[in-house]
Amino acid sequence: MSKLEQLISEHCPDGVQFKTLGELGSFYGGLSGKSKADFTDGNAKFITYMNVFTNMALKIDVPEKVKIGVNEKQNTIQYGDILFTGSSETPDECGMSSVLTERTDEKLYLNSFSFGFRLNNPDILMPGFAKYLFRSDSLRKQIKKTASGVTRFNVSKKKMESVVIPVPPLPVQSEIVR
Repeated sequence: MSKLEQLISEHCPDGVQFKTLGELGSFYGGLSGKSKADFTDGNAKFITYMNVFTNMALKIDVPEKVKIGVNEKQNTIQYGDILFTGSSETPDECGMSSVLTERTDEKLYLNSFSFGFRLNNPDILMPGFAKYLFRSDSLRKQIKKTASGVTRFNVSKKKMESVVIPVPPLPVQSEIVR
């Protein structure tokens, strides 16, 4: 019996628990109300669509900046948040994910063509586990089904709430990541 099998039988003898994203957290949008000028002389880092699309773990050492006003209300990305691309030319490329796996004091903003998911209890999924989970074949199949369109496909956040994920105990997640 492998170490992983031992941990599963020890921590979840009745099997791994499955939950919908809607049960586990909520979705939020990227930047809104921005003009081209806001991206020419910015004061805060923003995460591009391609950063989310390309990287399982978000790259936060980025040059892209956006102008954010002192009292401006915009969503910020937090440690453990799972980000998704919101649209693409094919359903296969919709809903690609990236996870903020590094802690940072810096405020990070998400591009307007992507959206984020924040767990109600951030301790339920390790970011290092989530980055693999949301790029796995079984999750990608579910996520692709949330997209609709003809020439441009868009992910439905409402349908994303129904995506079902395994939530193994943390020792099991840790072993999977190892």
